[in-house]
Amino acid sequence: MKSLKILPLLLLFIASSCSSVRVNADYDKNVDFAPYKTFAFHKNSIDKVEISDLDKKRILRSIDEVMTARGFTKSENPDLLISFFTKEREQVNVNQFNAGWGYGWGYGWNPYLWGGNTSVSRYTEGTLYIDIIDANKKELIWQGDGEGVLTKDTNKKDEKIKEFVSKILEQYPPKKK
Repeated sequence: MKSLKILPLLLLFIASSCSSVRVNADYDKNVDFAPYKTFAFHKNSIDKVEISDLDKKRILRSIDEVMTARGFTKSENPDLLISFFTKEREQVNVNQFNAGWGYGWGYGWNPYLWGGNTSVSRYTEGTLYIDIIDANKKELIWQGDGEGVLTKDTNKKDEKIKEFVSKILEQYPPKKK
């Protein structure tokens, strides 16, 4: 009986702890990240990203906001250069529901539903990669990526991009173990 009372709380906890963006990060373990205090965008590589200029502005604005909030300063003579690139792919889900009577696995007999029901859904999943480069050495020192479902709704794009960027940059600078 107690488990029935705990089950809804457990499901609520699981649902609220799941983020719609999955993130990873990798970095050069020989780099001391403490001295880095200023940043700028790596314009040449950002210009090559094949997304709309509006989405580029959204990403740049979000990176700027997050880095500034974390104590970094935008500079003409930066310690770090920040770049990004994206990938996207179309996902297709096919769900089949077969209702019927019978024993065991598979199809049963049902006088009302012959064959059941099939639904197909399509969505676009994207990955945003953020590269952080040592400006003096011109070497990649940190890379983070976030993967999740994209939206075409222009009203929700800003918040979705902010979610991607903030989740990715939560992992910068890396915590030494």
